[in-house]
Amino acid sequence: MDFSRVTTQLKRSLGARVVRTDAASLREVSFDSSKIPFPVAAAVFPRDRTDLAKVLALANKACVPVTVRGRGTSLTGSAAPVRGGWVVDLHRWNRVQVDAQAGLAQVQAGATVAQIQAAAEEKGWFYPPDPSSKKYCTIGGNIACNAGGMHGGKYGVTRDFVLALKGFLPTGEFVEWGTATKKFSAGFNLRDLWIGSEGMLGIVTDATLKLIPKPEERWTLLVSFKTEPDAFKAVLALFRLRVQPAICEFLDRYSVECAERASGRAVFEGQAGRPVVLLELAGGRSEVRSQRKILLAWAAGHGIAHRAARNRAEAESLWEVRRSCSGAMFKLGDSKLNEDIVIPMGKYLAFARFLENLRRESGLPIPTFGHLGDGNLHVNIMYHKDVPAECRSAQKAVNRLMTSVVALGGAISGEHGIGLAKTPFLRLQHPPAAVKAMKAVKDALDPRGILNPGKMFDIFRVWESKRLEVRMPWDHA
Repeated sequence: MDFSRVTTQLKRSLGARVVRTDAASLREVSFDSSKIPFPVAAAVFPRDRTDLAKVLALANKACVPVTVRGRGTSLTGSAAPVRGGWVVDLHRWNRVQVDAQAGLAQVQAGATVAQIQAAAEEKGWFYPPDPSSKKYCTIGGNIACNAGGMHGGKYGVTRDFVLALKGFLPTGEFVEWGTATKKFSAGFNLRDLWIGSEGMLGIVTDATLKLIPKPEERWTLLVSFKTEPDAFKAVLALFRLRVQPAICEFLDRYSVECAERASGRAVFEGQAGRPVVLLELAGGRSEVRSQRKILLAWAAGHGIAHRAARNRAEAESLWEVRRSCSGAMFKLGDSKLNEDIVIPMGKYLAFARFLENLRRESGLPIPTFGHLGDGNLHVNIMYHKDVPAECRSAQKAVNRLMTSVVALGGAISGEHGIGLAKTPFLRLQHPPAAVKAMKAVKDALDPRGILNPGKMFDIFRVWESKRLEVRMPWDHA
């Protein structure tokens, strides 16, 4: 549709610095980290709530699609403006205030997670959710997708730390869900409805976050195993000891090989290309020291090699293995389907067997790493986009992956959300009645369908009604 007339009206109202239509500005907001661009009519940088209210009121009246974004780090296309229209950029709304007495943080949607963590730690507090993109990703995006990270197994995900939200309905009306208190039971819990809604029910501008005391001590241990099933069995044995590491990261042998190739050195001398588990204990000094003894005995009994960090500098060098593996995977292919599935702990071994079969049958490298503390694994299907046979094989592999994950009682996403990439799989996760209920909520809060349209339900309906072969977003990249 042509939104030029109403866009001109908005620009006259708010000014050319707020409403930008130059090619560079439009290009900048036309895609997120899914790298699928869509043409848009305007990039809008509201200065305050008054600006944002005007944008939404006019958009709602004229039925202009509105997609909100922070830094655009979504890997699934959650912030991709599929239907064009206006993109509202809130990355400059980045104020952070920490209440050191109450252990709360008042943050604007554009604040990065790293910024929030630094402000909290300066006052002796800790904000645990830590996506790998925490230096860049914004808390608004984290709330929209209910992001997690490596600390999820012990501390929980974004939803577990959000006490209250402020923002706007699609009509431009300002709302507040919850209060800056640790208890709230007054009316429907629409706060949690917004968390994970991917900007489809409203626009978050501010959040009140719960903080926890900053850990007194941390200790890091890297353990190598002969096979992936051995690593899974060992972690299950560790949890039976009632030890809950702050971080419990798994890297399969393919991920380790990628990291080793990138760094030019083995993770363990004489143990190249072995799966590893990277653990971190965090808490009070006495708690960490007592659990450290348990972990060392566990590592000696289950692993083939282990190495403990003697200080934070050594710990950082061990974490480089985890940080480097994802980027290094592009030596296996120039394209990646990065899935963030969740597997119940009781199905770890069954999933390991399935993954080996999937690699063999697809003929594709599928490095896998992730958070064994909560079963959230990142399965990376690597392929070359200019090789049609590999593209077809990748599409079949991701279909098989999602079907098998749900059959095992798992989830198609643990922290990335649905966006575009997982829309075709929504019916696998939820029965028709559940999808219908979600759609009813969307229609109730956004009756004109202006917020982040073209996600979840639109593609889902086309797929269901026409019984077409699924066309993934990457088919059009």
